[in-house]
Amino acid sequence: MNKFLVIAALGTTPELRHTPTGMAVLEILLAGERHIVGHDGTPRTLPFYIRSEALGDTAKQLDSRQYKQGDVLLIEGSAEYDEWNSRTVEGAKDTTVRLKPTGYVRKLDGDFQFTQDGGGFTRLMGGTNQLQLLGNLVADVEVNDTTSGPAATLRLAVNERYTTRDGQSKEKTHWFRVSVWREQAEAMRGLTKGTAIYVEGALSDEKWTDREGHERKGKTIEAQVVYAIAPFSGAARTQGQPARTQGQPASTTPRPAPSRAPRAATHERAPTPQVGGADLPPEEADLPF
Repeated sequence: MNKFLVIAALGTTPELRHTPTGMAVLEILLAGERHIVGHDGTPRTLPFYIRSEALGDTAKQLDSRQYKQGDVLLIEGSAEYDEWNSRTVEGAKDTTVRLKPTGYVRKLDGDFQFTQDGGGFTRLMGGTNQLQLLGNLVADVEVNDTTSGPAATLRLAVNERYTTRDGQSKEKTHWFRVSVWREQAEAMRGLTKGTAIYVEGALSDEKWTDREGHERKGKTIEAQVVYAIAPFSGAARTQGQPARTQGQPASTTPRPAPSRAPRAATHERAPTPQVGGADLPPEEADLPF
């Protein structure tokens, strides 16, 4: 399972371009806000920026609708993982997660409120950023006990099967990082590689320092609900615990970064993204084609 639903404003007017092979690509930037209530009862607003790419005939069709900056779109699709050789860290891979439109795409009408960020992009004051994934762990779960409670990062593989235009059956694996906290993290203690996991959450920015001291950036899913599907060893139990919200879909509360195990790199939550700055997903010039 790989479902991604986004309701957000177009941060800028979509641009149609073509790859060297002639493939049409429509670049879309969606901007909105998650309104959540933390465990301490404090209301918080978390801006989100999600890049979406439509390819081929889908790109041409959406481009013909002439969507413009500030339009509010509802897009049904899937989460698309991508990686390429880093231009700043030798031997490393840069990664991102985008929204791939595969279903309903429509402009919404309503009494919406907007804000302009520091980069001049339009952001919806509200919106939806909701992922549903069903996949398998690619590594044993390591739960770290921090001052804010248990914390863990799940590494999840989700397979996609599709048929090419010439009728060939293909399979692609998408790799996701899932952040879980407190009771959810404790419930994951003892889960081993291969365990089937169901996740509901929101796509968020993440940055960390790798083992060599390089600053890295990527995407993570902030878990709202997590269930282990298959039996596993240890005392863990399944746990689903959505965060409380204010008129918005359930969202997780941002929390201080956990201290990672010695074998893993040290990560921290990314600050609130500023459009036009370094916290945006890769620009076109950084893409592998």
